[in-house]
Amino acid sequence: MSKRDFYEILGVSKTCTDAEMKMAFRKAAMDCHPDRNPDNADAEIQFKELNEAYQTLSDAQKRATYDRYGHAAFEHGGGFGGGGDGFAASMADIFDDLFGDVMGRRGGGRTGPARGSDLRYNLEITLEEAFHGKTASLTLPTSVGCEVCSGTGAKPGAKPRLCPTCGGQGRVRAQQGFFAIERTCPHCHGRGEIIDDPCPPCGGSGRVTRERSLSVNIPPGVEDGTRIRLAGEGEAGAKGGPAGDLYIFVSTKPHPFFQRDGADLFCRIPISMVQATLGGEVSVHTIDGRGEAKVKIPEGTQSGKQFKLKNRGMPVLRSRDVGDLYIQATVETPQNLTKRQRELLAEFEAESSQKTHPESHGFFAKMKDFFVSGE
Repeated sequence: MSKRDFYEILGVSKTCTDAEMKMAFRKAAMDCHPDRNPDNADAEIQFKELNEAYQTLSDAQKRATYDRYGHAAFEHGGGFGGGGDGFAASMADIFDDLFGDVMGRRGGGRTGPARGSDLRYNLEITLEEAFHGKTASLTLPTSVGCEVCSGTGAKPGAKPRLCPTCGGQGRVRAQQGFFAIERTCPHCHGRGEIIDDPCPPCGGSGRVTRERSLSVNIPPGVEDGTRIRLAGEGEAGAKGGPAGDLYIFVSTKPHPFFQRDGADLFCRIPISMVQATLGGEVSVHTIDGRGEAKVKIPEGTQSGKQFKLKNRGMPVLRSRDVGDLYIQATVETPQNLTKRQRELLAEFEAESSQKTHPESHGFFAKMKDFFVSGE
């Protein structure tokens, strides 16, 4: 089988610069690296082709020879061994891209103060509190810097010493071919230091657990899932590092009368058959604290009819806009009728016409026509 063109494998043109070639190689190698494609034989073959192509073209002399003679220049013992400095640098970059985050950092250098973890707090509020806003008081356990040792982890008067295993790096490395396999130092567990005389209150960690009380401002109009960030109120950092952040996730309790959709509120109210027939007026409590709102019920109101009260819904977060309140009328069927009431309703039904029940008369007439014509 004839070999594919090296430029084609890398996805670059023959006039590409070294930087363009390096970028293309890194991207392609990241995509098909065997560690990212386990049990994928095609990815492994593609990765080997990429290595072979880049080992040749990253070396200026080999590239010039390849441009002139093609694959024939390296047959019969020519080989592709070695590889230029550009190839080694790119492979190191790819290793950092693949495993740097897993190792906890990129590049060399001694491990310094680490930022603390972010914390999450779930806060449930009422719909009324979401409307007006509130100042919530929170009590939560969190790690804070040890005051006795100032976060060093060592007993006052004592000092940590450099880890002899990793030389203070916090990591140990073993070279295997093109790759340098790096892992956390098993002696100091990544600290880079050994604490022979740990601080008693924190046990050498540099942090202690405390309960803290915080106040957080909940603005009017917050919705379910609203996230409020309190910078620097998370877990204390290791070795005197900065604290993480605290994220407040707000949720709203179900309301017995109102349902919310964005800034709009919806409410169902029962009305009697007489109110629906003759019309009238009902009073509805609103959530804005402005007292009752009057809703006019016109004659002949059907069940499910909605009435809109403008600007009586929820405020829009960080805006002057306000949603609307929608009132849905539900016509209530009378129950437990007296004998006289039954007689009156039966008399009314007997005298009813198409004008008094236009929808039902029209519906049953259409149904009859449909099924008769379909026979």
